[in-house]
Amino acid sequence: MSTRVLISGASIAGPALAHWLGRYGFEVTVVELAPALRGGGQAVDFRGDTHLTVLERMGVLDELRALDTGGSPMTFVDPRGRRLLHLPADFAGGDIEVPRGELAQVLYRYSLPRAEYLFGDTVTALEETPAGVRVTFRHGAPREFDLVIGADGLHSAVRRLAFGPEERYVRHLGYYAAIWQLPNDLGLPPGSVGLNVPGRLAAAGAGHRDPARAGAFFLFASPELRYDRHDPAGQKALIRNAFEGLGWEVPRLLASLEQAPELYFDSISRADVPTWSTGRIALLGDAACGAAIGGMGTGTAVVAAYVLAGELVRSRGDHRTAFARYEQFLRAYARGCQKGGDRTGPFLAPATATGLRVRNGLLNRRWILDRMLESGKRVSTLDLPDHPAGRENPAYRPSGEDYPTNTRRYPVRPVEEDSCDVAL
Repeated sequence: MSTRVLISGASIAGPALAHWLGRYGFEVTVVELAPALRGGGQAVDFRGDTHLTVLERMGVLDELRALDTGGSPMTFVDPRGRRLLHLPADFAGGDIEVPRGELAQVLYRYSLPRAEYLFGDTVTALEETPAGVRVTFRHGAPREFDLVIGADGLHSAVRRLAFGPEERYVRHLGYYAAIWQLPNDLGLPPGSVGLNVPGRLAAAGAGHRDPARAGAFFLFASPELRYDRHDPAGQKALIRNAFEGLGWEVPRLLASLEQAPELYFDSISRADVPTWSTGRIALLGDAACGAAIGGMGTGTAVVAAYVLAGELVRSRGDHRTAFARYEQFLRAYARGCQKGGDRTGPFLAPATATGLRVRNGLLNRRWILDRMLESGKRVSTLDLPDHPAGRENPAYRPSGEDYPTNTRRYPVRPVEEDSCDVAL
């Protein structure tokens, strides 16, 4: 009988893992709280050989190249609309940049032939038994699985149920971000144009596929707020209060918020879990080692899914060995990528006028941008194991034996800690 695996979360990490496990012969179920795949969201990027190699091995690289936006330039302006700083497309877009909703659709479609998806439901209880995990759902009947993987983001339900309350593991980094869609009545160009004042950024840009639509991105500094994550009206009030009184196009952008079909609003936070597994339950992606924005979470999640699936195959059913190898292999890499998220808020909206001037003065120099790009590629580089293509692959080796990595093509380069950071 094949191993039954429940994956909680159908954003990026969950479908990526479902794709690999399905190819390896596992019996996969994915449960997702949302009633359908979430669309919209910011564009996400992949950087460097490691990310691209995993996408190639998944078989999705060519399709994602066809969806590549070409990058999203960012322009920062003052209250009178005068340009303060311009960041070119290659700075924000990596080697491939894809709208998050379109990436989710691709991964879902590739995993669907070998995975069962349960939308509009979530896990409410986990009871580990000697033979597996008994899972209780909010709506569906209880079921038994051999393994459960929490790929359900910073606010992971699996982590809360199996590891403890969220406040033990998630730390607020001092900023909040909001994203929504709106008609492009302002005639905005692709990319992002935004008003930057100390502690706040209000930006918007035309859609990559439909120039008649635009996306707004607001970010502001704040101590941790108490609010209902399932109350869009309350979240909209927080956004309006944070940006009240600003000029430029901010009033018109705020007015569009009332008619926004979907709102993303969350703190910029990071998750740090001392161990990524307990018994038959493990965490993947942002649930284990995430940063809300700027921590290369998408690329890290895709790499982690590849590694976890391969270790589960290699362990021949010994989940303890598989989970331990997966974490040992990835923890330092994931934390290195995660550190970028710590600096996202201060980078996009420095807290002081002096900080804004310093950032703008430094980043208007192309050589500094190039150094930052190279640093990002070093951080995202990892020796990838050449996992077998399936259970019957002759290259398969039992647990305890090593297998080759791609060190010749993609050597690990030492990371120069904070080599291109700007202290603001």
